[in-house]
Amino acid sequence: MAVGVVMTNGGGQSQYSGKMTLFVVLSCIVAAMGGVIFGYDIGISGGVTSMEPFLEKFFPEVYTKMKHDTKISNYCKFDSQLLTTFTSSLYVAGLVASFFASSVTRAFGRKPSILAGGAAFLAGAALGGAALNVYMLIFGRILLGVGVGFANQAVPLYLSEMAPPRHRGAINIGFQLCVGIGVLSANLVNYGAEKIEGGWGWRISLAMAAVPASMLTLGALFLPETPNSLIQRKNNPQKAKLMLQKVRGTDDVESELDDLIKASAVSKTIKHPFKKLFKDNTCHNL
Repeated sequence: MAVGVVMTNGGGQSQYSGKMTLFVVLSCIVAAMGGVIFGYDIGISGGVTSMEPFLEKFFPEVYTKMKHDTKISNYCKFDSQLLTTFTSSLYVAGLVASFFASSVTRAFGRKPSILAGGAAFLAGAALGGAALNVYMLIFGRILLGVGVGFANQAVPLYLSEMAPPRHRGAINIGFQLCVGIGVLSANLVNYGAEKIEGGWGWRISLAMAAVPASMLTLGALFLPETPNSLIQRKNNPQKAKLMLQKVRGTDDVESELDDLIKASAVSKTIKHPFKKLFKDNTCHNL
């Protein structure tokens, strides 16, 4: 994939013109919701699987052990392949989806991948919150994993390409901050949901993922495509220049545009990029 090449002068500062515009800030806030959802999905499962009404409904064997087998450890009480499937299905689905997400992002752009991730998150949250049996529960978790695979592939790339070079590190670390916010939010929601009378608090915990997912999906409809993607997919430097001028807040973008075009040309010469992960790149002394 094409990425911007940061040129620096002797002082170590980027020689590109431009600034951090409100347009970039709002776009990055919307995109970073993908990090909030990822963190929320990580944090929510531990609390939900410890709620007695949830276990009694979907995993009665685990519930029985937890209530009556007081002499065994918690590790043994939660020894259930089905419960493990529920927890791990998100990560397995995310791993598989990430391979497809890479191709989708390259072929169709960053925005469609973010939209696909947001839609999968929404569907997964709806299924989880409305689950009537364990199959709905696991399938909803799989959809959340698909959303994780697409969002975690497309969102950091989108943030990197939209951010001004001198602020790229700060913008990218913002995604990790959002993951932490998501984990914290999940624990707070679980804390409150567990106290709800009637035994349906777990539905609130699972369904609340729809809040950041809605923000990501609806916001993604208005997100612009990155200049890098416009050059890479459509080979349209003029359209990329107009977008670059808009996101940088200046008309002087020729230097950065030239580097983006060069980077795109170099990236197209690379065949089978995944093979490079397994290639021995060790430098040998002659």
